[in-house]
Amino acid sequence: MDALSVPTVTSADRISAARRVVVKIGSALLVSAETGRLRLDWLEGLAADVADLRARGKDVILVSSGSIALGRRVLGLPAEARSLEHNQAAAAVGQIRLAQAYETVLAPRGITTAQVLVTLEDSENRRRYLNTRRTLGTLLELGVVPIVNENDTVATDEIRYGDNDRLAAQVASMAGADILALLSDVDGLYTADPRADAGACRLDVVARITPSVMAMAGGVGSTLSRGGMKTKLLAAQVATRAGCAMAISFGAVERPLSALVEGARCTWFEPEGDPRAARKRWISGMKPRGRLTVDEGAIAALARGKSLLPAGVRAIDGAFSRGDPVEIAGPDGLVVAKALAGYDAHEARVIMGHRSDRIADLLGHPGRAALVHRDDMAL
Repeated sequence: MDALSVPTVTSADRISAARRVVVKIGSALLVSAETGRLRLDWLEGLAADVADLRARGKDVILVSSGSIALGRRVLGLPAEARSLEHNQAAAAVGQIRLAQAYETVLAPRGITTAQVLVTLEDSENRRRYLNTRRTLGTLLELGVVPIVNENDTVATDEIRYGDNDRLAAQVASMAGADILALLSDVDGLYTADPRADAGACRLDVVARITPSVMAMAGGVGSTLSRGGMKTKLLAAQVATRAGCAMAISFGAVERPLSALVEGARCTWFEPEGDPRAARKRWISGMKPRGRLTVDEGAIAALARGKSLLPAGVRAIDGAFSRGDPVEIAGPDGLVVAKALAGYDAHEARVIMGHRSDRIADLLGHPGRAALVHRDDMAL
């Protein structure tokens, strides 16, 4: 397939087929550059779009910038106050107001919101990754719309994403999203800077992100925030490898997601398979650090798509931590699955062979019912 291709599926069809959608909102859309105040009218339009998606049975996660911009205005910080400490203080003040703003526009529409703050470490550390993934999954199961932002109050340069495009791509990957929509100040990827090159063309679809496609973003110092376009392409690499389609669309309209559904100009980046298959491939390719031997009943349950409960485990080999890759074998020693462990080896040995309702008594603290969750398993 060519890296650049003609669209065969409309935006409306893509979103209609999606089960889970992540939307990234930049500060420039949410906060007025002139006044530093929240653009409440725009946010009301976004909230109406989110409510429409929820009414159609879609899970929605919002990855939102804006806390630093809102906090700087409240604190009256001058333009030259740009140190890490000033930004962290502004984020601490602004995060409250950002969460309140989303609550204000979504609660009247019957939608409960939750604030989720993450850093780069949370996606690179397997234990934190699993904790964040489970929290997002549980919130979505409960009908909540998570509002995700980088935890700027504690993040230093070493543990920062640095931009919410890549954060949004990691969240989309982590949550198994089908679509990531980057609401931007541009309506897609162009072959060159359209302000400098009259012959620049916007691309409708990018099937593969090749070096020539990356070169279209230009250098970080070029005009029209082309550095910003480079981060969007890096985000597209992460999202599409996780089986998530990604769109770059113009967000500064009253109903940005409705506009996308109705055919607004944008660029779509095609996914490599689907999110669930991509995750299974990732798990399958990991080198196991231990083995769980299970009984025939557990094997039958796994074949029906169930999680692995401690009661079905007969032996545990290896030293592994929660989130480490393990293999699951039957009584005959044949490996039937690879998975990410829900407990470390010590705790797994304590609870194996027991019913899940005894986990708290055995460990001395509440635990998860499954030793391996079905979403963390590749048969």
